[in-house]
This record gives sequence, C-alpha cells and structure tokens, in this order.
Amino acid sequence: MIEVEGLRKTYGDFAAVVDSTFSVEEGEVFGIVGPNGAGKTTTLKVLAGLVDPTDGEVEVAGFASDDPEMRRQLGFLPEESPLYEEMTPLSYLRFFADLYDVPREAANERIEAALDRLELDHRERRLGDMSKGMKRKVAIARSLVNDPDVLVYDEPASGLDPVTTNSVLEFTHELRETGKTVVFSAHNLYHVESVCDRVAVMNEGRIVARGSVDGIRERHGETTYRVFTDVSPARTDALVEILGDRDDLDSPDALDAAIEEVGDRFRTTVPTMDAVEAVREAAAAAGGEVVDIRTREPSLEDVFLDIVGRPMPGRYTGGGGVEAADGGNDGDGERASDETRPAEPPEGAE
Repeated sequence: MIEVEGLRKTYGDFAAVVDSTFSVEEGEVFGIVGPNGAGKTTTLKVLAGLVDPTDGEVEVAGFASDDPEMRRQLGFLPEESPLYEEMTPLSYLRFFADLYDVPREAANERIEAALDRLELDHRERRLGDMSKGMKRKVAIARSLVNDPDVLVYDEPASGLDPVTTNSVLEFTHELRETGKTVVFSAHNLYHVESVCDRVAVMNEGRIVARGSVDGIRERHGETTYRVFTDVSPARTDALVEILGDRDDLDSPDALDAAIEEVGDRFRTTVPTMDAVEAVREAAAAAGGEVVDIRTREPSLEDVFLDIVGRPMPGRYTGGGGVEAADGGNDGDGERASDETRPAEPPEGAE
C-alpha cells in the first residue's frame, strides 16, 4: 500500500530525512517514532503529498506522492490542526466532504458514523467553543470524509486527556479492522506499542531500527531476570564473575548495583539463566534460597532510549550539499546512510 525507497529530503545543507526505505502493507498500522527533529513529521508530510522529496521514490495506494489523485485515497491529520472555529462540527465536515465531491447522503452517513464512534455529541456547537479533545475528534472525522484507503496521522493523541487518548487509540486500532492502512507518529511509546503492527525508529533523519515490536526487542533489547532470595547472596566467585569485578572481590560495592533489598527479600538482577543458577548457589551458600524469579522483557521505551542514545554521525556537510556516508544496519538487514548535521536545523525541518 505504501512503498518508500531511498527517501531524502533536504533544506539547503540540512538533511531532514536521509535515505529512508520502508513499506507498509494494506490494513497495517505502522508507527514512526523518534526524538524531536528525527524526521518523523517530514516523512509523514511527504507521504501526504504536502512536501516534495529531494530524492527517492514514494508511492501511496498505487500513486506517486505528488500525484493529485493520490490525495483522494488519503486522509491526513497534522499534529496541529486548526479548525474553522465559526463552524459547527457538522457544517465543517460537510464542507470538506463537498471539497472531495462526496455525495451529500454518503457524506452524512460517514460523518454521523465517525462522530458516533468518536463519541462526539455536541455536533451543533461552535468549534471555537469546544475543548482540544473535541476538536481533535472532529479533525479525525475530517480525515475520513472521503473514505480513504490510507490514513497518515501525526501525533493523533497529542495533548489529550487519558480518556480521550484511549478513545482515539482504540479508534485507530479499529480502522485497521475495516481495512484501512494507518501510518502515525507518537512520542508516547506505550501508545505505539499497544496499537502498531510494526514500527520504524528514526534518529538524525534516518531509520535506525524497523520491524515488529517483538522483533526490535529481540535485536536491540536485552531480557533480564530478577531473582528474589530470602537472604543476601554470598559473594561467591561465580556470582562476582558475572556481576562484579574478580579483581575487586573484597570491595563492598562490587555487587551493590545488582543486589537490592526489597522489603524482606533481596532482588538480584542478572542477564542469563546461568546467572540465575549462580544466584541460587550464592543464596544457598548464605543459608537461604530462591523464593521467586521474574523475567523482564525490555519495553519499546527501553529499546528506544538505548538506540537513540548511541553516538551517531549527523547530517550536515557544510559544503553546500548533502553527502551519503557508509550506512549502518537498521535492524532488518538493510542499510541506512549517515550524514552530519548543523547545531540548529532550519525552521520547519523536523
């Protein structure tokens, strides 16, 4: 449904997006995450046909991103979505349906269905008198008046209260069940993790990891085991070898980072099942035993912080142009180019 190959968008010497390649299947919810300035919004605007790529191929619903016909197949929700505040939700949505040449009867059915599902009751109230959450629901309904195959949502739940946020996320999830293809960005990684089939992590303008949440965890995260004992494990050679410094065996601080007192138990965090056995033996040596073992899978947030916290080349050459350097593996066996960046990106170049 969406094919992006070698997407690059530059503003002067600054590369907002660097050689991005990904695809989105029909009926899939695809998340794009990354820190501020990573290139998420620029990528979404290119998909929506609002920004022309500097280089690369972008196809949405069988059309090039600059083909006017593509826009009829797409619904776009920007992060900031000002509405015509003198209008009511119904008059506003009917106005946009007319722009798409949607017959009035079909438009009314779609509008009412969307507002019913989004639980927006005050349909004759002036938009300027509505809360941010209500306005966001109207903007989402606007993205659906033309019954698009593809939806591009930039921070759909940004700044909303928890109840409205859950409603918007559930609605996004349900769109997939109707066959819609959804691409969206979000800063709240729990939202992404709970809704998306696959995720692309962007940093410094390029995709640095891509795949299912579980796949990204497997490639970039680390499972740990929390072993609870009824005594503090003894300082055995095996435990020190795993968690401490064998040359610093007598240091009272060697294992403190791994062993914590939690109520009447002691919790030791270790990376492998062999280490779990070392904790069991150390507890037995201290006259105690293991009372509980808990596996902790890394969250998407854990993985995200690890990935974007790594040193990376920037994306600015300072020589009047942008040059590709050797790529780095993005986690799916593909390569993503590196660039260097200026201290301050130009306005609007996220």
